[in-house]
Amino acid sequence: MTPRRAAQLLSRVEEPGVFIVDDVSFVHPEHGLAIGREVERLGIRKEYYLETRADVLLRNKEVFRYWRRLGLRYMFLGVEAIDEEGLKAHRKRVSLDKNFEALEFARSLGLNVALNIIADPSWDERRFALVREWAAGIPEIVHFTVNTPYPGTETWLTETRRLSTRDYRLFDVQHAVLPTALPLARFYEELVETQSVLNKKHLGVGALRKAAATATSRLRRGQTNFVRMLWKFSRVYDPRRQLSDHARAAAYEMDLPTPDAAPARDALFVHAHDLNPESKKR
Repeated sequence: MTPRRAAQLLSRVEEPGVFIVDDVSFVHPEHGLAIGREVERLGIRKEYYLETRADVLLRNKEVFRYWRRLGLRYMFLGVEAIDEEGLKAHRKRVSLDKNFEALEFARSLGLNVALNIIADPSWDERRFALVREWAAGIPEIVHFTVNTPYPGTETWLTETRRLSTRDYRLFDVQHAVLPTALPLARFYEELVETQSVLNKKHLGVGALRKAAATATSRLRRGQTNFVRMLWKFSRVYDPRRQLSDHARAAAYEMDLPTPDAAPARDALFVHAHDLNPESKKR
């Protein structure tokens, strides 16, 4: 989409807040800057929320500074792991130092930051406890997803032989589709306990006081979802229900990659490194 077209569509949005739906926002910095210039030219004023990676944030600081001036307020940052071992396990080609440097930069912009941590099926009780302690000790919102191989990713090619299920409905990053080190029921109990600790951290009594203005504003606009979701944690996150999902008959199963479908290693990267600067001129 051209920057002008993107800005024109944005100008039609009546709501004050906009979620920029891109898993890695501004991975192409020149495109992000061009959209921003069109947004500024049209005088659009919104509060923006986006997702990006730590390495992209550090590499393209000027783009994020610019969007901060345009109204960027919230950022979902995928740090994925709190140690080098975890980053390596999830094929994250970024160091732990860079992850925390990116977090500090996001903080310096005055953004409300949410972090994502990947819970691996290999975790035991001690690992869950360590992550809970770390997540409870920082001010940011921490969100948990379960390590899930998806078609087209590197882990899909390397982990599919270990899949414990091919049920399409379980590939939602909230279920374990790879064998767990803990008994599956125990894994879900630890996962939900971790999510519960974080839920209380951000939606406890103290947090509700801070959210009072937001809740009041939403209710005045007739929007009840924000208030209603505050008390729905136990209905959404239930280890017994997650476990029972595995017993359902699979209506649709994921197709496994065929042996001749595996691409060359370089083809696994959508944006390959260009080591020849002259090619950019062409």
